[in-house]
Parts: sequence; structure tokens; C-alpha cells
Amino acid sequence: MIRLLTILGAMLAPTISEAECETVLFDSAEFTACEVDLAEADVRLFLRDEAGAVYGTFSRVENALPDGARLGIAMNAGMFHEDRSPVGLYVEDGEQEMRIITSDGPGNFGLLPNGVLCLGENEAAVVESRRFAEDPLACTHATQSGPMLVIDGDLHPRFLPDSDSLNIRNGVGVDEGGTTLWMVISDQAVNFHHFARFFRDHLGTPNALYFDGRVSRLHAPDIGRSDLGFPIGPILGVIVEDAPVDGAQGDG
Repeated sequence: MIRLLTILGAMLAPTISEAECETVLFDSAEFTACEVDLAEADVRLFLRDEAGAVYGTFSRVENALPDGARLGIAMNAGMFHEDRSPVGLYVEDGEQEMRIITSDGPGNFGLLPNGVLCLGENEAAVVESRRFAEDPLACTHATQSGPMLVIDGDLHPRFLPDSDSLNIRNGVGVDEGGTTLWMVISDQAVNFHHFARFFRDHLGTPNALYFDGRVSRLHAPDIGRSDLGFPIGPILGVIVEDAPVDGAQGDG
């Protein structure tokens, strides 16, 4: 959760990002789960800089932010091609770069149903892709990925409890009211069924979306973590701004 700490004085006081990240042991595996209060947080998607080059790393996103701002919690946010362009729907600041894909296909993205993370003003939703295509939401930011992990409280029908496909995985879930976003990464290799159950059974999110299992990374500076690796595509992140403090103390 992102909270504002106000300290009176004649200096700049940072907006404190108390990233409610915690490590949870669930069914013999550890997960790092970060809670973001959408009523307070500035959550956005990032792909390209002003010249059109893909950022690719958390540090390049942070370096592009204006003075007084930094990157809080962030993670890779959806599958991408070799040139790091998004595979499916991608909307940033209201501008669509890639259309929605509703056909099945190879790989995890094509393991239908897949879904869309839609960010609006102080709210978010995870919606199955074909449902979204039939009745699009007004998204300031949106990214498509797949498969869905949890769909209206049910696990994806193709997930097997005893699957031996194990990977470090990351994804997102949204609470029933659409006001809390969970950004989660497994800290050890798990299968899809295990990862999805963490969202449904531990976090209680009725809908959750898988991001990746090949390049899963988390940036959470408030807990001293920023995963490294080769460049990635879309990035989901929270912007934390520094704010000047009113130093007036009265005439006393």
C-alpha cells in the first residue's frame, strides 16, 4: 500500500511507498505478494521511451521519470516478441499499440482463456479476453497475457495439480471491488495450479492473470529487491513522487 507521510520542515520529504510486500509460505512454497491500494497509488504501464525505444529494464524506466519521482513496485507485465513488442492488447496512457488477440495458439499466451489487466482511475479489473473484446472497458492502461489463473473464482480448467512443469512465475490479481491490486511472484519454481491457488485461496482474488514464467522479475526497492536479467517488454509499475513540505510554522 502506498501511503503519504507528511513531515513539516524546510526540506523535501519523499512520498513513502510502504510497499505491502510480504513473503508467504503457501503449500510448501514461498511467494512474494505486493499489495497496492489503487485509491492512493499511481500505477501505470511502460513500454517505450520518447524516442520509441523499448525500456527493457526497471532502471531505464526510473531514469525516464521526471525529477522528484521514482519507480516503486514493478514487474514484467505480459508476453512479448523478440523485439519486445507486446503479443496481445497493449494500451498506454489511452493509446493502443497492439490490438486484442482472441484466437488460441501455441504457448502459454494461447492457452485459452487468457485475459486483460485493465487499469482505470483508482480501479482495476482482470477480464477474460473474449469477454473484453465483446464489451471493452475504458482502460487508461491495459495489457493482455495468458493464461488466466483464476476466472470468477474458478481455476483455469487446463491446470493439473500434479503437473511437473515448474517455473518461477509472476502475475496479478484484483480484489472483488477492483480497488486492490496484487502483484505476485513465486520465489521458487511452482506449477500453474499451485500458482493459481495462491491467488484464489490465499489472496481471495476472484480473477487473476498470469504474466510469465520465463522472465519473471520483481522490483520492490522498499524491501531491497530488484531482479536483474536480459531486457523485457511491458512493465507494470507504481510511480512514487517526492513532494515539498510546507515549512510554515506560524508567527509564534
